[in-house]
Amino acid sequence: MEQEIKSVFDLQQKHKFSLRKTDARTRIGKLKLLKQALVNAEEAIFNALEKDLRKNRFETAVTELYFTYAEIDHAIKQIKAWMRPKSAGRTMSNLFAGNKIYYEPRGVCLIIAPWNYPLQLIMSPLVSAIAAGNCAVLKPSELSEATAGVISKLIAAIFEPREIACFEGDADVSTALLKLPFDHIFFTGSTAIGKVVMEAAAKNLTSVTLELGGKSPAIVDGTADIKKAAEKIAWGKLVNAGQTCIAPDYVMIEENRLNDFVEHYKNAVQKLFFDDGRINKKDYAKIINGKQFSRLNNLKEQAIADGARLAFGGEIDEKSQTMLPTLLTSVNKKSIIMQEEIFGPVLPVITFKNLQEAIDLVNSKNKPLALYIFSHKKQNQDKIIMETSAGGTCVNDVLVHISNPNLPFGGVNSSGMGSCHGIFGFKTFSHERAVVFQSKLGVTKMVYPPYGKKMGLLKWLKKLM
Repeated sequence: MEQEIKSVFDLQQKHKFSLRKTDARTRIGKLKLLKQALVNAEEAIFNALEKDLRKNRFETAVTELYFTYAEIDHAIKQIKAWMRPKSAGRTMSNLFAGNKIYYEPRGVCLIIAPWNYPLQLIMSPLVSAIAAGNCAVLKPSELSEATAGVISKLIAAIFEPREIACFEGDADVSTALLKLPFDHIFFTGSTAIGKVVMEAAAKNLTSVTLELGGKSPAIVDGTADIKKAAEKIAWGKLVNAGQTCIAPDYVMIEENRLNDFVEHYKNAVQKLFFDDGRINKKDYAKIINGKQFSRLNNLKEQAIADGARLAFGGEIDEKSQTMLPTLLTSVNKKSIIMQEEIFGPVLPVITFKNLQEAIDLVNSKNKPLALYIFSHKKQNQDKIIMETSAGGTCVNDVLVHISNPNLPFGGVNSSGMGSCHGIFGFKTFSHERAVVFQSKLGVTKMVYPPYGKKMGLLKWLKKLM
């Protein structure tokens, strides 16, 4: 396998010089080809995601397929404008020059995707890579094996390996890929593996985009509509059984609103995911595998052992890898469930007496990928935004910021680096190249040596530069 990977990599290194000369029409044609291939493979994709994660067809359509279609359609509409060189301002050193920024492809890019949204999180960066004129090697997660197989067949059917190739396999395949001097690596996954990717990239001075995760908080103040907040948090937390990088990881709520929140959260969960008092497995996804299932159950049990109160749920079905929606209150802030990303359907709730307590707790942890604010007081909204840092934020909603390609999506420090989607994805897979077209009236000779008779110019130049 390692030799096959190296062979494809070498082919792409040679072919990237041809791709960099492609025009917008050619790239649009490739994006249309990709979309049509996805449309043709819809049934296989639905079946694969049902097998991997027990995803409902509707959920797969909205969060995986239609999301990708929207990304493709947006790129097709905007790619001509994105590719067009942008004019830049002048300075004294190039007063009469033409100054432009050109967007050139990075070259051969590696895209490593996770298992939780196995189609969307490999196709979205691929769309940006194609739009920017790159070659790409794809590595889907081996944990979502059925979906990886569909992706591999789809890519092989419409692209030559010298342009886009897909390699299935375990960590050994990823290790072999990371040894190669790619021009850019786009990784989506855990913070721990993100560090491994960045370390490997550093050996080749390869630029990286890391889309990671972390503990994304939801802050609910005393002015919030508790019923609406609980329903939105329940949906955002439990879609894909909580296996979402921007899912609300824990809730901080004003002390006197706790009981109302618990009641409304219970009602929302039952309305969304239960049928006649039983979890509706047709709408509620399973945990990806036994290892993750055990990890989540251990987190829950340890939290309870540390003093947390089981306010709702908690039941598990190991055979079907189903963990019911679980709500914990009176959670010990030092418990491990408050230290690591949960990535499952367990939601800890912590109370605060004043807003500053909630802000201080957020700032005591690594910067989250997302932060959610539920408040109808503008002063509180502004205070939280100004005094915290997060990859993205929604006010009075959850998750929806990822669906707008006009907004950048990405993390900060331990929750990631770099942005994706829309123009931001295009720029991620492009090098912004400065180009100066100097005129015949260039004034740079003023600073050429010999300097002896030019010392008097310094005072003047200091004011102009």
